[in-house]
Amino acid sequence: MKQISIYDTTLRDGTQAEEISLSTADKIRIAGKLDALGVDYIEGGWPGSNETDRSFFQEIRQYDLSHSRIAAFGSTCNPKGRAADDANLRALVEAEPDAVTLFGKTWDLHVTEALRVSLERNLDIISDSISHMCAHAPEVFFDAEHFFDGYRKNPDYALACLRHAHEAGAKVLVLCDTNGGSLPFEVREIVQTVRAALPEAQLGIHTHNDSETAVANAVEAVFAGAVQVQGTINGFGERCGNANLCSIIPNLELKSGGRFRCLPEGRLKLLTSTSQFVSELCNLRPFMRQPYVGKSAFAHKGGVHVSAVLRNPETYEHVRPELVGNEQRVLLSDLSGRSNILFMAKKYGYALDKNDSAVLDLLDEVKTRESQGYEYSTAEASFELMFFKAMGWSKRYFHLINFNVVDSMREGFTEPYAEATVMLKVGGMVEHTAATGQGQVNALDVALRKALTPFYPTLGEMRLEDFKVRVLHGVMRDSGGTASVVRVLIESADATDRWTTVGVHYDVIHASWQALVDSINYKLFKDDPKKFPVGGKHFPQSEPK
Repeated sequence: MKQISIYDTTLRDGTQAEEISLSTADKIRIAGKLDALGVDYIEGGWPGSNETDRSFFQEIRQYDLSHSRIAAFGSTCNPKGRAADDANLRALVEAEPDAVTLFGKTWDLHVTEALRVSLERNLDIISDSISHMCAHAPEVFFDAEHFFDGYRKNPDYALACLRHAHEAGAKVLVLCDTNGGSLPFEVREIVQTVRAALPEAQLGIHTHNDSETAVANAVEAVFAGAVQVQGTINGFGERCGNANLCSIIPNLELKSGGRFRCLPEGRLKLLTSTSQFVSELCNLRPFMRQPYVGKSAFAHKGGVHVSAVLRNPETYEHVRPELVGNEQRVLLSDLSGRSNILFMAKKYGYALDKNDSAVLDLLDEVKTRESQGYEYSTAEASFELMFFKAMGWSKRYFHLINFNVVDSMREGFTEPYAEATVMLKVGGMVEHTAATGQGQVNALDVALRKALTPFYPTLGEMRLEDFKVRVLHGVMRDSGGTASVVRVLIESADATDRWTTVGVHYDVIHASWQALVDSINYKLFKDDPKKFPVGGKHFPQSEPK
């Protein structure tokens, strides 16, 4: 089995993506996760370019990483000077990393047009910079920028650049598809050619996704002989992104017939949680349909698919989701069959028969509600409440008497004023509260929780994470469309869980109320201490079936 070195550049190349900005503290936390995952190198940034990256290298020295080595990134020396006098290279040395990656020009167009020096001078720059850094850093890698474009235009010169870097002491020559325009067959052929030309050199691969081939290109390079793969978690990066390590790593470990190892034994199962952690810290919603680690990667909706998967997961799953820390999911919709209901029942701890009246009733209710605009493939918490109601769960945590919401614009104010009043009956007592908020739904949420929190303190842990409204054009209340039915999805979370609920109505506030009430009921339901694992995960022994 061949060990492939995984070089993560999320903290440097990944932050060049739109919408991503990380503080030093963020980068330290991500580095801890990457170390736990077991990547070999964590590129912390370019210490010669900004204060955040310099701060990271100072701070990371205070942490004892269990596996990963910290790499610093920078360019070859200024064309007008020498490596020994270069401020950028000095900053790399002062950062005291475990490894240094220098990028240099290998496309003759960039040498003459961007650097504006002769081809020979660029070779001297590469040799001088690499040899200087090898005297000051434990390991030095050479990123051959724009290598594949350069090789296609002038293969002799591109190879000469690699040869100079190798002879100067670079441990790995990393071939970069910087513009992301290469195709897999080209990458494989060129890597094989480079290996033949420089048989003693170790090669790496760094690809971008502008042609949607970054992952395939990286995999092809490994099969052609590359021993290091550079990429980012979730494929974050400039323009269309970098090669996605969340796909490359399992592709190599699970699809190569045992030829390659990327992570330490047992670490692959941390991949999904690492992906989600990085997305959250970057303040980006995880991509549901991302291969291997996405929430939808092993989700099944059609009844025929579900029936087959329940018999044998291999029928519609290319790998077992547990291998990468993900899980199989069965979605509920108007495409559902009895297999979907049986799967969810088993998930909740019930071994129901396919001819059980509860199964047929639930299936009919799901299909009816979906035709009205409800969406249970996303709003699993709403379905779970509906399921346990069908199973006999009869407890009501509160009873609505009435609510009222007003939204107005007052003279002299630039922002609207929203206020909600709620009257509830809780445990035989009537609670009447009012609250203001940033919009009607927020005011309603604040007023509702204000009334309930004295009775249910754990609601203080709950927060609303997301709110989505969609007009359902296929369901109208009038011919003009002004009373179109809307669907509201509310995503909520507490310290341990995240859940989504749904509401549907022609009145957006009423739809929001439905989703909001389901969200609060789900929180109270899952925290209810009077539930026992008798017949099901949540079913309370004292409640009638």
